[in-house]
Amino acid sequence: MLKRFLNNPILKPKRENPWESKLVFNPAAIYHNGIVHLLYRAVGDDNISRIGYAMSSNGFEFFRLNKPVFTPRGILESKGCEDPRLVLLDDQFYMTYTSYSAQGPRVSTASTRNFLQWERYGVVLPELNNKDAVLFPEKVNGKYVMFHRPISPPRSIWIAFSDDLVDWHDSKKIMEPVKGRWDGVGIGSASPPVKTEKGWLLIFHGVDEESVYRLGVALFDLEDPSRILSRHPEPILEPEEDYELHGEVKEVVFATGICEIEDTYYIYYGAADRVICGATVDKKVLLDLAGA
Repeated sequence: MLKRFLNNPILKPKRENPWESKLVFNPAAIYHNGIVHLLYRAVGDDNISRIGYAMSSNGFEFFRLNKPVFTPRGILESKGCEDPRLVLLDDQFYMTYTSYSAQGPRVSTASTRNFLQWERYGVVLPELNNKDAVLFPEKVNGKYVMFHRPISPPRSIWIAFSDDLVDWHDSKKIMEPVKGRWDGVGIGSASPPVKTEKGWLLIFHGVDEESVYRLGVALFDLEDPSRILSRHPEPILEPEEDYELHGEVKEVVFATGICEIEDTYYIYYGAADRVICGATVDKKVLLDLAGA
């Protein structure tokens, strides 16, 4: 269903930059004032994950900074900051990301207005080994909303609510893997949900018994986002190209960013945990598919 960019991969490791010399992947993406902004996970010579920044005026060709814009801080980030996701919320850009340490992964948040200076809010849901957290781009019934994924099996999508983006409550499971299918071993949110007339559109990833990562699509109720309306049974993107089949981890497409530009969704993803790629799909086509 998705059409890959002709110039994939759009970002590769840069040997001359020690902090991103090995891997660049799993980019957050947001479209604002005619610019696509990417925050991407980068791994360098020390095997620590940092977050880099790139921008584009056309969504296909990107200029990147030569220094990371977000670096690990504290013991809970001793092994890095991983897999950012972005939303514009309350006139600020909010990032969810995974703080990784010897204690395991935790969901953390931060905000910015310019992608260079950040306000950190620290770890949320600290009692859980957790990752794949995405914020909704607006409040629902007066509450902030987050999808997240505790590590404990089966790897499923959960929802939580907050009054202040710091303390989260009423966490519960809302979508599980479907045994024996392409998403039978585990699932997680890919990019943040997109509001549509039919519901909250969610791109999610699924993994099977062979550890192949694919992308799927589902719809959730606008007023009660814990209620799933539909879930397309087939993947919308799966590893096929050489850059998706071979890399740090074989056979992976892992989307973490989506931009709505006119009548098209631009979806940005990590391929084989080594490079960054993009794909497009007509909004109506994807929404009809999600609602099928």
